[in-house]
Amino acid sequence: MPRLYLHVALPVPLRKTFDYSLPASFTQQPAVGSRVLVPFGQREMVGIVLSVSEETDSPPEKIKAARQLLDEHALFPSYMMQLLTWAAQYYQHPIGDVFSSALPTLLRQGEALYDNLSHWRLTPAAEGLSATQVSRSSKQQHAWKALEMHHHHGISEDFLLHLGIRRDTLLALRKKGWAEEFGQLQRKIEKPSLHYAESPLVANPHQQQAINAISQHLGAFKVFLLDGVTGSGKTEVYLQTIASCLANHQQALILVPEIGLTPQTVARFRARFAVDIVMLHSGLTERERLRAWRRAYLGQAAIVIGTRSTVFTPMPNLGLVIVDEEHDLSFKQQDGFRYHARDLAILRAQFSHCPVVLGSATPSLESIANAKTGRYQLLALQQRAISHQETPVKLIDLRGQKLKDGLSPALQEAIQQRLHAKEQVLIFLNRRGFAPVLMCHDCGWQAKCPRCDARTTLHRQPLRLHCHHCGFSQLPPKHCPDCHKEQLFAVGAGTVRIEEALQQLFPHTPIHRIDRDSTRRKDSWHELYQAIDSDKAAILVGTQMLAKGHHFPNVTLVALLEADSGLFGADFRASERVAQLITQVAGRAGRAHKAGLVLLQTHQPEHPLLQQLLQTGYQGFVDLALAERQALALPPYGYLALLRAEANYPETALEFLSSAVSCGMNLPDCPEFWGPIPAPLAKKAGIFRAHLLIKSPQRPVLQRFLSIWLGKIAELPDIKRVRWSIDVDPQELS
Repeated sequence: MPRLYLHVALPVPLRKTFDYSLPASFTQQPAVGSRVLVPFGQREMVGIVLSVSEETDSPPEKIKAARQLLDEHALFPSYMMQLLTWAAQYYQHPIGDVFSSALPTLLRQGEALYDNLSHWRLTPAAEGLSATQVSRSSKQQHAWKALEMHHHHGISEDFLLHLGIRRDTLLALRKKGWAEEFGQLQRKIEKPSLHYAESPLVANPHQQQAINAISQHLGAFKVFLLDGVTGSGKTEVYLQTIASCLANHQQALILVPEIGLTPQTVARFRARFAVDIVMLHSGLTERERLRAWRRAYLGQAAIVIGTRSTVFTPMPNLGLVIVDEEHDLSFKQQDGFRYHARDLAILRAQFSHCPVVLGSATPSLESIANAKTGRYQLLALQQRAISHQETPVKLIDLRGQKLKDGLSPALQEAIQQRLHAKEQVLIFLNRRGFAPVLMCHDCGWQAKCPRCDARTTLHRQPLRLHCHHCGFSQLPPKHCPDCHKEQLFAVGAGTVRIEEALQQLFPHTPIHRIDRDSTRRKDSWHELYQAIDSDKAAILVGTQMLAKGHHFPNVTLVALLEADSGLFGADFRASERVAQLITQVAGRAGRAHKAGLVLLQTHQPEHPLLQQLLQTGYQGFVDLALAERQALALPPYGYLALLRAEANYPETALEFLSSAVSCGMNLPDCPEFWGPIPAPLAKKAGIFRAHLLIKSPQRPVLQRFLSIWLGKIAELPDIKRVRWSIDVDPQELS
């Protein structure tokens, strides 16, 4: 019998696979996409089997044997193997690290996919009974309904716990003879069914056109761009197309940009569908994440909702992919494996032969350009689903105004009017903490991070100077380090300072601050939503987290305290980000039947971008921005990659990038090199950073060049003095 070799991807920073022999101790040949435990140096590692063959490029006598087969079946089906292999090649990242990052942490560590949790099902005696006949206890009725509705053949205890059904309730049903506990189910791929918890709403004509267009393409790949103004009812389009997907016994995958959106989104979906809905995001424990991943993998989860990495979740019956807020920067992974979840979601749908819906009130310029060329089908929702009146946007000229911690008199009066009418106000400031700068009044000294080219932000609870780039933290000094005077004062305002100012101005009004500091604790988002829903008059203060698809029906006034922020950014995408942010934040006002108002505080009321948004809206901005991008051959009319270098000395990083340019100049398909230059934040966490931008007119040309060039870079003599990385399709040049 010929000797077999396993070609294994390991989570190491090497752009290669590793060969191992198949030992006689293995009772079966490993499936492609399964995990194996293999020796690597002086340790053992968990790898993914990419292929099995009789051939190897290594000397057979030097090949070690694999130690243990961890999976009876493949964790990555063929369509996921295809997706991950493509992603590793396109983003020029080590394939082992790509496969490893697609797994929950516990599976990366070698834990078994299946645990010993028991399962439950109804007994034959309970068949045909109603919940009220089973028990008067509401908890027992809830448990019985779950067992009766979801899985007559059995349901895992972890899913019952996910539904809020405790073991003592199940034991009470068992004592009555209505439920029974049994062992671990055998691996079985299931197919979901459509079960409503409540009837769908009646769609308006524009929504119905979108629903029909998407539903007619179930079972075939097609990309839809759902361009709907804020409040136009995009979620209802999602819900009704998902219903068609479930009716076909297929699963739906929904990607959202932030953890904060998942509780509200899941609540909407659970109110509509009585099916297994799982969440996948970084706020889960590792055990919760594994169990949710497993339910999706087995087809038990009808709907999977999650953030960026959820795009890698195996779903055997995938029938629909939705990317909500497709323009959002959060879909781009900014370190390590730098993939774009939106773009991989499109490829995932193509490999699964299903439609993908990209939804946004402010679509990215790339998506709009694809719609203009016909690659995507545009579905427009240009009217709000409930409120049919336009929300006016007005500028407040701050020049010469006396401000109260960033609040102008006109804004204070507008807030008072809305609170008097028992309505809610949203105050947006994209800066957390108390104040962005601590300054000496006598000499002008400013508190800076000793490890970064950045100022530290003053926080009050606890009192600290904190760097938001590297995490450095210290107590603020009692006197100026330069002139030793004690007149230190906080300059500017963060969300905490605005919150305190509003508490002084409106002492009897509930104020809810929403930023990364106030939402760190688990379930904090859920508690905030409940508090906002329960309050009539209230003020919401928050950062960019508030601009991402939240629905607060009683918010009628939205104010951006610093509309100028980002207007003069060096990144060519800066104007696009500002236009999207202003439009998205403004869209939180007047989403129900009450009239809304948007106020933008600015020191630049004549700025062309602000005037353009006021006069022509986001669409007018898009037309002009696309023309500018085309003239400069920038995305979506050109293709970029960013080579980053980090070193202990600034000249080391720049010299390395200069060497990289030199070794690329004589290669085929040589692109344009812009740089090298110091990064906008040249020093971060004590390390000096530099950038080299690579620009090419065609994507395949750029890919061919990168595949050869990166191999040459790895052979440079000073490679060990730097840490370098490549970012294909970079979204930020920071």
